[in-house]
Amino acid sequence: MSSTAIAAPRLVLADVVPGARVRDAALIAAGAGLTTLGAQIAIHVPPSPVPITGQTLAVVIAGAALGARRGMLSQLLYLCLGLFLPVYSDGGSGTEVIFGATGGYLVGFVAAAGLMGWFAERGFDREPFLAFGGFVLAQLAIFGIGVPWLHAATDMSWGEAIHNGFTIFIVGGLIKAAIGGLTVPAAWRFVRRLEGRERD
Repeated sequence: MSSTAIAAPRLVLADVVPGARVRDAALIAAGAGLTTLGAQIAIHVPPSPVPITGQTLAVVIAGAALGARRGMLSQLLYLCLGLFLPVYSDGGSGTEVIFGATGGYLVGFVAAAGLMGWFAERGFDREPFLAFGGFVLAQLAIFGIGVPWLHAATDMSWGEAIHNGFTIFIVGGLIKAAIGGLTVPAAWRFVRRLEGRERD
């Protein structure tokens, strides 16, 4: 059998889309766009300066769908866009957001997308339980950077930073992980069903 007859392995959902560089550029832009849309959902939970947003779900789904490299690039693009355009939560933009209380969470998006992409490239996003675990760990990467940043950027004690920047978001994070854990494996099942029809 010739090598051209062997289909290249599809590591992540983005690999279903044909193409190469143009495809990757479009998908990276789409990942940044998805995070921008997620930022439009912002619920404030005083006294925390960090709102509940749809961003974290968008970030980990982008990482799962795009893979580690493209997922990280999508979030780097999002960070760069936010320096000039009001794409952060509450229409924020500029370096003052990056260096402010929520800046660590934005930087954490890059790490989270990369981590979830790494999991997805190893097939952990194709089964709900494994996908759920991957989404939880990826979100923890965001908090792992966001909470120390929050502590450094404000006059909060470590206890206050952990409570206001992590503890109050645990339930929401688990719900988002559950949504991702159901959505991405479902997308894989849909792709496999389509491929089965094409072969028939």
